[in-house]
Amino acid sequence: MTEQTVLISGAGVAGPTLAYWLARAGYRPTVVERAAGLRSSGSPVDVRGPASRVADRMGITAKLREASTSATALNFVDDAGRRTGRIPMRLLGADGDIELPRTDLAAILHDAAREHAEFVFHDSITELHEDAGGVDVTFERGAPRRFDLVIGADGLHSAVRRLAFGPEQAFVEHVGVYIATLPLAGPPSGATAIEMYNSPGRAVAVHPSRGHGIAAFMFRGDAVPGFDHRDTELHRRMLEEAYEGAGWRVPELLEQVRTADDLYLDSVSRVRMDHWSKGRIVLAGDAASCVSLFGDGSTLAMAGAHTLAEELGRTPEDPAAAFRRYETAHRKLVEPKQRAVSTAAALLIPATRGGLAARNFGTRLLPIVSAARRLVPARAA
Repeated sequence: MTEQTVLISGAGVAGPTLAYWLARAGYRPTVVERAAGLRSSGSPVDVRGPASRVADRMGITAKLREASTSATALNFVDDAGRRTGRIPMRLLGADGDIELPRTDLAAILHDAAREHAEFVFHDSITELHEDAGGVDVTFERGAPRRFDLVIGADGLHSAVRRLAFGPEQAFVEHVGVYIATLPLAGPPSGATAIEMYNSPGRAVAVHPSRGHGIAAFMFRGDAVPGFDHRDTELHRRMLEEAYEGAGWRVPELLEQVRTADDLYLDSVSRVRMDHWSKGRIVLAGDAASCVSLFGDGSTLAMAGAHTLAEELGRTPEDPAAAFRRYETAHRKLVEPKQRAVSTAAALLIPATRGGLAARNFGTRLLPIVSAARRLVPARAA
């Protein structure tokens, strides 16, 4: 059988992982990315569990560890910067977990895939026309092309999902929280702990990353009519309103927000769909099942991309069957994470002063609970 062509929209985490594994399965992948190059925004992300196994098989684990962040603990602080609670990072993950900046993860995955795939930056898909033999694709800048398969790995605001399945509002559910991230100016701080400040319904964290900090703003809020995730001026106004009167370092951080050219802000959302595929078109990563902010999105993106490529390699003559097997397997990982979003939001962004006090008290018990679990053997199954 002749080598099949696959167009992957999105060069974030799922896209390059797909390109790498599809090439190994005998496909000829092309990755198209709207941005002019690899993106630099976003909070540190985790590679854990099934994604760790994918990274090992790709031979990139050592590079991921070299790029890992320096955070050792999550400290909760009050208006004056006094610590009110602390969670050692070792209690938040398992042995083998790796936290690293999202931009570094994307770059490492791109480096692993670029010799096996065509990458086209600064372009995007504008039309899809599918028939029994393939998909005709129109691009914003490039000439039209035809592919055997199209995969939307283009995130929460997926163009492929919109063109093939319908408008975004039919599938994207705002969960009542917004998040903004901003790389901090200035020299490396030398800090090794994440510091998080809370007041009811809002939080600000400063992550040391790898010396050059990243600020993350997380706040509760209703869906904003006509919200545009690319409208930076709207984002500045939303942050100013949400954090009016906040203490700790927030006024200083808002000064940087006012002049930053790499501010990112978006809704924390769930993507819910009955099916992730339609004919020769399928969705992966956040485009299919976003659990943004709290749900191990990068881990799920890598794991799902590997599963999709593996299933397509099993039955290249029957992509519809491969898509069904991929979806059945990957939903088992995704759905528990989607159900846990509200619990995670309650931990990081308590809505009331009572909730804040309970959360801070709970963090003081975590080391005791963890130690007890290590001392008491688990019962045999």
